[in-house]
Amino acid sequence: MTLNKLPSIFNQLRPVSVGFDNIFDHFERMFDDDQFFRKPMAAFPFYNIAKTGDTTYNIEVALAGYTKKDVKVDYADNLLTIKSVKDAKDISKETAAGVIHKGIAKRYFSKVFTIANDVEIKGAELKDGLLKVSLNKILPEGKKPRKIEVK
Repeated sequence: MTLNKLPSIFNQLRPVSVGFDNIFDHFERMFDDDQFFRKPMAAFPFYNIAKTGDTTYNIEVALAGYTKKDVKVDYADNLLTIKSVKDAKDISKETAAGVIHKGIAKRYFSKVFTIANDVEIKGAELKDGLLKVSLNKILPEGKKPRKIEVK
């Protein structure tokens, strides 16, 4: 399947779906972005996305050597951004502390995850070199299974 046909798949789904316009538009924008296909997505830092219950998720990011002040987590417009914060003082402290070999590199990075409208971010914790961002899918009363009475 060619990349040109991907948006047409979404257009074929539009007549048989209601309320998914923003999702289809989001994917079309992703596929229109040449950078998405040309360069491989950055592997660092490594991460897992785990479903831990019916409505709970965790994004776990491996950040050995990072502290809370080295990492920034932001959420806006359905985008969760996790990135490192550069602090020149820390680099000079390591040099002054006599670091002979630096095998655990503090690379500067930025990872972005798209979060669905019905998912809320509960919090983030950095412990033992693993940043865990907890998310919860909200199931509104109107979305819960029920019988519809025919009048």
